[in-house]
Amino acid sequence: MADADDDQGGGSADPRLDALCQYTLRTLKVKPDKWAKMTSQDENVAMAMDFLDKAENRVLLILLTSAGLLQPSTKFPSTIKNKTVYFVKRAAEVVKKDKFSRLVMYGEMSMLPLDQLTATVDTVMVPLITNESNHWRWPAVVSQDVVQHTGSLKGDVFVLSGQVKGRTLLPLPPQAERAAQATDRPEHEGRPFDKHLVHAMESVVIEWCHQVRDVLSKSSAQPLLEGGVPGPLVEIDFWKARCADLESIVDQLSVPKVRKMKLLLEKTRSSYYPAFKSMFDSIYAALEEARDVSKHLKPLRRHFEEMEECEYLELPQRFPPMLHCLCLVWAHSAHYRQPARLVVLLQEVANLLVELTRGYVTEEILRNEPEDGLERLQDALRVCRDYQSAYYDRRSNLAQYFKEGPVVEWSFQSSLVFGRLDCFMTRLNTIGEYFEIVLEFLKLEKVEFGGVKGRCLSEMVTQIFNEFQELVNKMGSSTYDPLDLTSKAFASDYCQFHESVSDFDQRLGSILCQAFSDCSGCEAAFKLIEMVGSLLERPVIHQDFRHNYPLLVSMFSEELDQAKIIFDTQLALAQTPQGPMLNKNMPRVSGVLRWAQELRERVSGCMEKLRSLNHGTLESAEAMLVFRKFEEMMTHIKNYEDEVYSEWVGGVDEVARTNLEKPLLLRNTDSLHISVNFDPKLVALLREVKYLRQRDSSRHAIPESAAAIYSKNETYRKFLQNLDVIVSLYNGVRDTVIEVEYPLIEAQLGAIDDQLERAIGELNWTTDGAWEYIEGMRDQVRDLERRVRLAKANVAEISTIMARWCNTPLYQRKEDKKDCSLNLEDREAHCKARYETVKADGEKIHSLVKENRELFQAEASSPTWRSYIEHLDVIVLDGLFNCVQCSLQYLLDNTDKERPEAPPLLESKLELQAPEMVFLPSLDQDAPEGFYILVEGLLDDIFRVGSLVPRVAEHADQPDYLTDVEEIEELSDHRDDLLQRVSNAITQAVEYRNSFEDHAYLWVDDRHEFLRQFLLYGHVLSHEEIEAAGEGGVPETPPTLEQFKEQVDTYEKIYSEVEQFEGTRVFDAWFQVDARPFKQALLNIIKRWSFMFKQHLMDHVTNSLNRLEQVIKVTSSGLGVEVEEGDYDGLVEVMGHLMAVKDMQASTDGMFEPLKETIELLKTYGQELQDEVHQQLQELPEQWNNVKKQVVLMKQAVAPLQAAEVGIIRRRLATFDVKQHEFRESFRKTAPFPFDSEDIYASIDRASGDIEEMEEEMNALYESAGLFEVNMPDYKQLKTCRREVVMLKILWDVVALVKSSFEDWNTTLWCDINVEQMEMDCKKFVKDIRGLDKEMRAWDAFTGLDSMVKNMVTSLRAVGELQNPAIRDRHWEQLMQATQVKFLMSDETNLADLLALNLHKFEEEVRNIVDKATKELSMEKTLKELNVTWAQMEFDHEPHHRTSIMLINASEELIETLEDNQVQLQNMMTSKFVGYFLEEVSNWQKKLATSDSVITIWFEVQRTWSHLESFFIGSEDIRAQLLEHRDQFDTIDADFKAIMADAETTPNVVKSCNKPRLYDDLEDIQK
Repeated sequence: MADADDDQGGGSADPRLDALCQYTLRTLKVKPDKWAKMTSQDENVAMAMDFLDKAENRVLLILLTSAGLLQPSTKFPSTIKNKTVYFVKRAAEVVKKDKFSRLVMYGEMSMLPLDQLTATVDTVMVPLITNESNHWRWPAVVSQDVVQHTGSLKGDVFVLSGQVKGRTLLPLPPQAERAAQATDRPEHEGRPFDKHLVHAMESVVIEWCHQVRDVLSKSSAQPLLEGGVPGPLVEIDFWKARCADLESIVDQLSVPKVRKMKLLLEKTRSSYYPAFKSMFDSIYAALEEARDVSKHLKPLRRHFEEMEECEYLELPQRFPPMLHCLCLVWAHSAHYRQPARLVVLLQEVANLLVELTRGYVTEEILRNEPEDGLERLQDALRVCRDYQSAYYDRRSNLAQYFKEGPVVEWSFQSSLVFGRLDCFMTRLNTIGEYFEIVLEFLKLEKVEFGGVKGRCLSEMVTQIFNEFQELVNKMGSSTYDPLDLTSKAFASDYCQFHESVSDFDQRLGSILCQAFSDCSGCEAAFKLIEMVGSLLERPVIHQDFRHNYPLLVSMFSEELDQAKIIFDTQLALAQTPQGPMLNKNMPRVSGVLRWAQELRERVSGCMEKLRSLNHGTLESAEAMLVFRKFEEMMTHIKNYEDEVYSEWVGGVDEVARTNLEKPLLLRNTDSLHISVNFDPKLVALLREVKYLRQRDSSRHAIPESAAAIYSKNETYRKFLQNLDVIVSLYNGVRDTVIEVEYPLIEAQLGAIDDQLERAIGELNWTTDGAWEYIEGMRDQVRDLERRVRLAKANVAEISTIMARWCNTPLYQRKEDKKDCSLNLEDREAHCKARYETVKADGEKIHSLVKENRELFQAEASSPTWRSYIEHLDVIVLDGLFNCVQCSLQYLLDNTDKERPEAPPLLESKLELQAPEMVFLPSLDQDAPEGFYILVEGLLDDIFRVGSLVPRVAEHADQPDYLTDVEEIEELSDHRDDLLQRVSNAITQAVEYRNSFEDHAYLWVDDRHEFLRQFLLYGHVLSHEEIEAAGEGGVPETPPTLEQFKEQVDTYEKIYSEVEQFEGTRVFDAWFQVDARPFKQALLNIIKRWSFMFKQHLMDHVTNSLNRLEQVIKVTSSGLGVEVEEGDYDGLVEVMGHLMAVKDMQASTDGMFEPLKETIELLKTYGQELQDEVHQQLQELPEQWNNVKKQVVLMKQAVAPLQAAEVGIIRRRLATFDVKQHEFRESFRKTAPFPFDSEDIYASIDRASGDIEEMEEEMNALYESAGLFEVNMPDYKQLKTCRREVVMLKILWDVVALVKSSFEDWNTTLWCDINVEQMEMDCKKFVKDIRGLDKEMRAWDAFTGLDSMVKNMVTSLRAVGELQNPAIRDRHWEQLMQATQVKFLMSDETNLADLLALNLHKFEEEVRNIVDKATKELSMEKTLKELNVTWAQMEFDHEPHHRTSIMLINASEELIETLEDNQVQLQNMMTSKFVGYFLEEVSNWQKKLATSDSVITIWFEVQRTWSHLESFFIGSEDIRAQLLEHRDQFDTIDADFKAIMADAETTPNVVKSCNKPRLYDDLEDIQK
């Protein structure tokens, strides 16, 4: 059962909580999950545990909330809406597990505590106390008194519970049963009734009469009499409750016990019986009355509830039916047909209306806007008046409700009904007056005066307004309810408000009079009056201002005089070239007429305003004179209008006839623009007609010709609009088309120009079919303009698309506030998304290009279209440039070390991966996933955008823009700049990392080796110390405790220094190195170093004591055995114990104090040892002293046996010494010391096995000699054998490694030989050999290994030289001659074939051959360059200015090349390696020398011929005078022309200059 309960309650580790749970679940009948949900909250569990564990917490309640959840509490609630369980401690103690049921009281609390109290009294207390068996020892007086008080308590509780429920409960006395029994007794018995019983009955009757009297005396008017404001539902509820209460009383008086009580009083002739009977009669009469009234008032409830629920403004509709029902109650209810009762109900109805009105108007009414507040007040007053009207209407028609019997009128005064409502309405009217005043004075906010005193007067008005506003704010900020009739605060404040407003009126009247006197004219005066408005009607202000009205008439007279002057000026201007004044933006006639109309309106407007003023000044003589002046002015204006209009009508026909025959369009021959040719006079005519039509046409009729033109106004307007469209579109196309677009539309534009010629030369405004032509041209031009505009829009869209690529760079910083570095998370996905966007945009660009080709109606292969798309190609390339530039500039901006403070852009973590400090990502520029490669990848990602958009110009060489983008110098510079910044940052970061090298020993050094050497020597040995010690080794010097302390302190100091290292370092303001992982790892390593020494000290203390304790235990046990003679094993065991104690005595005797010091030192570092260690340190010194005493006694006992055994051991030692010398000789002969030894490792294994057997025998002798304290020889021969066999194993391992490597190299083909790598491996072998023990160098095996490696190194150098590309077949033949070895050089040749040449013996010869080949290769290249150069070198030819003979010309480049090449050939001839090329070099030297000579003489001859030719050929006079020279020159001229003609056919310099006899011929000509 207990298990089941635990499962039900959710289980708990505390049985006290389980007890709370079980009782709560059982009492409140809820499921276990409710308890689990409550205890899932820590504060609930804490509250329960505080009750159980804290003595001062004595109460715990668990309530069931309305949501069905359990809620603990420590206080009793004021009201309980659901069942509750209580737990109360009997005493202020902690509730222990075994005292729960004894210490805690618990139970259930009802939702109705009074009912629970009643039930407790009735069912528990009364039966318990009135039970006579419970007071058998009590005196009779006490018993009766207790019973009486118990009955009184029961009655009081009973009555109280009834009062709470609104019922009158009559308590029965405890003797009611006895009274019933007494009345049932037959009268003939003659026994008198118990006086105490009768007295008890009479007392109850008296109490009942008082209760009934209280009930009957209650009146529905009581709340009103007490000053309350009840509503009508209170009246209805009163009679309903009264009826129910009386029925309850009747029911209680009708029970048998009460009847028996009545009978008892009657039989006893009690004086209280008549009163009791009268009470019955009164109750029945009152019950009849209450039933009648409640029944008739019940229909009114619905009306009153509807009034409370409906909208306030709908109340007037509810009043008639409600009052109709009330009249029916008056007519049909005899008990309610009493004026007092009806007045009460009507007053309550008025109260309801007041409360509803207050709810509608609200107590915040003074804070409302004045307009809204006034509107609400007016609505409220209207509703209240409607109620009064409905009341009076019903009151006057009461007769219709009395069908039978006399009419009972409402004889009471209406003031009794509406007293409170009238006061409330008065208050509403007062508040309404307040709002009206506020609205009038709010006009002052916008009042602003002009004139000389305008500013001053405006400030005075503003001051009044501000003071008034403060007054209004004061009223609005009041905290009282202005609708509360009981409050006198509003009346007081309103009185003060009214006094202040009167003062404001006086001040305003004075200001307005000053403002009027400052008005400049009639119009200003009227504006002042309009601006002030109704304020002038306020009595105080009106009294001050009324004397200004006569002045207003005078001002209007002056206004008429001014208007006459303006009119005369207009007549004068009409006679001037300037013309009359016109209304704005109107033609002449309409403008003049409109001007006249405005002048008339100006005068008549003032006249109308003057007549609208309500004052007596208009009847004066002065006013009559002004009116006559007004009529004369009106006559002048009318005559002027008629004159202007007649003049205009006379010229209309001529304008209409001459201007409609003009062509539709005009063309500008310079700009080729067109314009509309519609005469301005026609426009003016149409405008005049338009404005005249808007006037009253009764006086001024429009001429027929003008009307006829205007009748086609819509047609002309349509013509003009469409022609304007054509002009605008056409001119726009010509203005906006660019150079590459014009060829695409040239033909279409030409066709349109041909069509436009008709409108320029043929068509006019009256031509038939003009509209069809205009429509056609409009559509044609619009189509062209639309296609051009769409094409331009597509180009703009291309630019817009590419501009979006530049909105954000490809890579940006993270948005995280803590980490703002470059966002490289999901880099691939991010790039893919961006690339997809660019690809999609690229497709869109191509679709737009294709659309443009369709718009331009161009052929894809046409040159004009190719030119156009090349233009678009440049635009796309520029967009890609901007896209890449955006991303690169972002990176440049964020990697600028001069930028303002900003978080780092990129980061690398410095980690310790012993033995190296490693960056993640790596800063090695060659690392595959390093930082440099990462940045290069980012840059590649940025540039890759250029490959995503296919080329717009498909005929271009490249399929995309990547190459072009990469070749843009600016982007390339940006890229190089970024990479340089990265390199600089990496360099600084590496230097920063290298700064930690000083601490490298912490993670590089072997801690265990360090500790080993420290424990042996007190410090780590240096190479100098080891070399200085030689073979003997460094003497051991164990460390002191002080040295341990120094070591620990050193590492603690280093730890403190490292802790100060900064966690991050930023380089160049953008690259951050996060050194925190490295720092933490280094701190951990330092701690390990420090702890290593601490741990060793702790282990030393613990192990020393444990070891000593174990030794003491074993030794004490071993020395307790008695040794018999002949018992060798027993003797050996005892000697072992004695030797052990002897060996330990010196160290053990002095170890206790150091151990204590060690423990104290460890305490300073926070290292505490176990208590067992301290106990051992106290007990072991005494135990050790006992062992030493025991050893002394045992030594004396075994001394004879020890002496006999010593002689035996010395003989065995001498025998073994001879044996080890013999083994040494055998080992030197059989061990693999020669280099040509075979079966090496088997021989070493055999030798090692033999040595091991000898060592086992030697160790046994050592052990026996040590036990019996016999001196032992050193046996150096055996130890030397062990050392040499180990060295042999090491040496032959190196030999095997070298041989296997060389054998692997020998198979490498000639073309695959990596000499550099092989040489590096050989150097490593040499280093390893040098590192071998120096004793090995005398061995043949070592000498052979050394020679083999050195030969290979020499041979590899030779092979490396032979790999020179200058080596030819002839050089291989020379090598074979030098080495006397024949071989075939082919693709199958390998390293073994080359090594067979014994190249290590011919290193010098190989070097000479390679040197020769290199020099010959240089000559070969030079000769090839000569062939190429002179094969392309040609003479330049230019015609002679007169004969047109082609003369040769040699450039400076030719002359310089000729001289340089001759020098090169001369140098080659002097070289000792020219042998192979001697013939070729000689030929070239000869050709170039000949060419040099020929060119020199040729140019001399050519220059001389050019000079003489003008004399002998160009001048006949000279030819006639110099006959001999003439003939000679003719011969030379013929020869020279033949040479030049031949030279023209052979332009090559070398071929031309090396022709046979050319030099001789030129020389002959020169001579």
